[in-house]
Amino acid sequence: MKGCFGRLLIAGFSILLAWGVCGAQENTFHNPLLPSGPDPWVISRDGFYYYMNSMGSNLTIWKTRDITDLAHAEKKMVWKAPATGPYSHDIWAPELHIFDGKWYIYFAADEGKNESHRIYVLENSASDPLEGEWVFKGKVGDATDKWAIDATVFEDRGKKYIVWSGWEGDTDGEQRIYLAHLKNPWTVDSKRVMLSYPKYPWEHVGDLLDRPEMPHVNVNEGPEILQHGDDIFLVYSGSACWTDYYELGVVRAKSGADLLNPASWTKYDHPFFKQDREAHVFGPGHNGFFKSPDGKQDWIIYHANPESQQGCGGHRSPRIQPFTWNADGTPNFGKPIATDVAIPKPSGQQ
Repeated sequence: MKGCFGRLLIAGFSILLAWGVCGAQENTFHNPLLPSGPDPWVISRDGFYYYMNSMGSNLTIWKTRDITDLAHAEKKMVWKAPATGPYSHDIWAPELHIFDGKWYIYFAADEGKNESHRIYVLENSASDPLEGEWVFKGKVGDATDKWAIDATVFEDRGKKYIVWSGWEGDTDGEQRIYLAHLKNPWTVDSKRVMLSYPKYPWEHVGDLLDRPEMPHVNVNEGPEILQHGDDIFLVYSGSACWTDYYELGVVRAKSGADLLNPASWTKYDHPFFKQDREAHVFGPGHNGFFKSPDGKQDWIIYHANPESQQGCGGHRSPRIQPFTWNADGTPNFGKPIATDVAIPKPSGQQ
């Protein structure tokens, strides 16, 4: 009997140990969320996370209650680019937003030539963006109608704004961050104002050895808005995505300020998030932000390459990690987390 009881104790302990290991595994995850997924974007509504990334020729939405299990999420292609025309090629950086109870997807596209890249938007009045009809609302741009990509939108004190990366003129060489006011989700009704340009050395990495006609490009792109208390942070990607030095910079303004006045914005001189060669995370950038299911944690989503010099292609994969806040009110994104490190799931995740 004693021996039998001992075996039962051992068996019971083994079950508890196995349950503990399994439970620990279920409460953690590893980056990346998908094998590939450049320009990732996340928004949440009614207990679901909705995810998008650049697909090149279509707009696809993922839907899940667990953003860390994105690989098994429901997904649906909601729009396919036409074969020809001004928005038929290079469908980049789609973002899903909610304005006045309706869904909008902002994306960049061109007619087959990079210089024709502009921003476009679709609208859907269904409660679930995977349902209903997506209606093409047209091009979104200011009166200059210059090259434009990487649009994002936000509201402050009841006013709507759009932010994007664009050229000052009609030729390549430098990308800047612009902002304008929106009359409605598809109509700009102000002049564009420049909020950031590649000013500091860390933003100047961008040689193109295979393009003699344009051997170097300075880049500010992928602008995203992070609102925290009375602060509005514009978090952007500096230097070129084809380098390992694609990094995140920050420009700051106060809620309620005249956001169309560049003097209302203060740019920091250093990157807030950059590569970690030891962790095998290269070129982290083009980010977004979201909250944990219980609303208690702030998380950043971004893409990165697993190895050096992998450029702007399909090696870029979506990754997420929590972040905190510094004493001066600025975000503290920390260092990129290696793919072999187990990360606790967002708080409140079932």
